[in-house]
Amino acid sequence: MAGGRRARVKTSGPTAAAADGLGTDKLYFKIGEVAAIVGVEPHVLRFWEGEFRGLRPSKSRSGQRVYRRRDVELILKIRHLLDVERLTIAGARQRLGEAAAETPPAPAMAAYVAQQSGARLGRAIAELRALVDRPMDPALDADPLGAIVGSGGAQGLLDANEAATGSRQPLLGRPPRGRR
Repeated sequence: MAGGRRARVKTSGPTAAAADGLGTDKLYFKIGEVAAIVGVEPHVLRFWEGEFRGLRPSKSRSGQRVYRRRDVELILKIRHLLDVERLTIAGARQRLGEAAAETPPAPAMAAYVAQQSGARLGRAIAELRALVDRPMDPALDADPLGAIVGSGGAQGLLDANEAATGSRQPLLGRPPRGRR
């Protein structure tokens, strides 16, 4: 890659949530959320900001700290170094400077991951409930395969959904895929 930069692969949905163990695909977090993920009080995060150069969350217009995903990953590494490897702040700072990529992160707090998983499950249940509660479509309910083929396949169903809703709102909450 040019300039030493690594290409980032954008992921979303459950795969992104599972990839780093945060249980969510959010890109930005408030200090209270980060405190819940890491399992420390917000004042500890503010203290760590002064001790670790790489930890510099941006601030919103209202002055509230906004942490990016990579900030949360760094904080989890700091927690691992301090709590699991029992290093001092100076030792953790030195270790991060030497081999930040090799330092494993501490796992996100189970309560936070469970809360995020429960929220995703609740959304999926609501989508299923809406699907079950929808008015019956005799053509679709009597012969689903025939209705799909008759409407032009899966793309035809997506186009019909778009025409009915006026937007490219995905069916069952799935992200729309690009046309090939």
